[in-house]
Amino acid sequence: MKFKLLIIGFGVACFSAGLAPGQTSDSNQQIQQLQKQLKATQENFERVMHEQRRAMESLQQQIEVLKAQAASPTASRPASPPPVVSEPPLLWEKKGALTDGIRVQSGRAYMDIGLVGDLVMGISTAKDIEGHLQQDGHDPSQRGFTLQGLEANFTGAVDPYFRGNANVAFQINSAGDSALELEEAWLETTSLPGNLQLRLGQYLTDFGRANTTHPHTWSFVDSPLVSARLLGPDGVRNLGARLSWLVPTPFYSELFLGMQNSHGSTAYSFRYDHGNQVYLGRPNLSRNVNTLGDMLFSPRYTASFDIADRQTLVLGISGAFGPNASGQDGYTRIYGADLYWKWKSSHQDAGFPFVSFQTETIWRQYHASVYSNAADDLNHSGAIDGTERNVFGDSTVRTLPGETLLDYGLYSQISWGFTKGWVVALRGDWVNSSMSRYESMYGRDPERAARWRISPNLTWFPTEFSKIRLQYNYDERALLDNAHSIWLQFEFLLGAHGAHKF
Repeated sequence: MKFKLLIIGFGVACFSAGLAPGQTSDSNQQIQQLQKQLKATQENFERVMHEQRRAMESLQQQIEVLKAQAASPTASRPASPPPVVSEPPLLWEKKGALTDGIRVQSGRAYMDIGLVGDLVMGISTAKDIEGHLQQDGHDPSQRGFTLQGLEANFTGAVDPYFRGNANVAFQINSAGDSALELEEAWLETTSLPGNLQLRLGQYLTDFGRANTTHPHTWSFVDSPLVSARLLGPDGVRNLGARLSWLVPTPFYSELFLGMQNSHGSTAYSFRYDHGNQVYLGRPNLSRNVNTLGDMLFSPRYTASFDIADRQTLVLGISGAFGPNASGQDGYTRIYGADLYWKWKSSHQDAGFPFVSFQTETIWRQYHASVYSNAADDLNHSGAIDGTERNVFGDSTVRTLPGETLLDYGLYSQISWGFTKGWVVALRGDWVNSSMSRYESMYGRDPERAARWRISPNLTWFPTEFSKIRLQYNYDERALLDNAHSIWLQFEFLLGAHGAHKF
């Protein structure tokens, strides 16, 4: 019996051995397929859990804000406009305000980290591209390649009472030198009573629409001419504080009042010495802060109306007032008015199709102090010779009167998102000024001469994480050559970046 069982067992083993290679191969394939399915299921599960967790956190934050507002008898809605995605609409409108990215979190406090890069390549017929043709610090600055900025953004909730934001930008100039600048770093309240909100730190001054935006949100490759000329190549931004009040009206209506430092290149039309160079006919002098009047003050009012089912109109007026560096009695007043209109189709897909129109006008009163370089004529020869301080670069002894210089301009732009991911746009720019007394004596100042520009472009958003833009500029400039320029811009987004105000 044992012998028979041994024979049978040996036969079964031989039969099994004969089938083993094929069966083993099939089993391995099945195992690999199941492992792939398991991995995909795990990844999908983790992604869904991540999205749900962020959605829960967002809802919890909204609940906390509403609870804080309910404690105030005058509060009726959030203390800031809804975070509608900026124009052009980004493709993640249906997914939420933030793309999936890096989040550092401890309890209800968190910080989202994002990185945005803008690279431009192009050509131009102008010989003076940097600082003259292209006046904004983030504009394309040379033929070939320009890194407009590699911006790191850190934003999040500090606790139930404060939120914070910081933008750090890295650039490479036309000489190939690297620069790092802190564009914004501020702390903002979230639960003050009476619809009030306080912001402290380094922030973009609430003046108009263009000044409060970062380059990656622009609808064009470069900044509007009037903003760059009157507000400066770095815009208006500085350390300070801003108080805002959400006015209890049936429509969105908000008042802002900011107080900031008035010196440095980020206060271009104010207490900035312009690198000890002549500006608006005069060498600029250093001025100290002696009184509250030596600070920069910036009031703004903005209101938004739903004028139709799919149409929104936003209006704003702004001001910026402070001392300038032309002398101890020099001061600057800048005024602005802006309008934004947008239509979105009732059959929209991720924000497309849409049409938007934006226009902004700015005018500046620059009160320049009396100036004379007669004291530099040490030998009283009536001319500045080679051994004497030569401010103006020639031998002329000048006495310039005190006067108020008026500069002004505007831009208008229209964008059409004609299909998902594609936007065609057109912008017109114009700047000019009234003739000054120093110009009537010594000739028109190129810093104030008339200029206009027309800029059509086409933008493609392959996804919400990238952008490609082709733009043509035609510039007509008094005292300088007209110019044709073509710019091709590439943009990428890594990590999280919040939606911008409507």
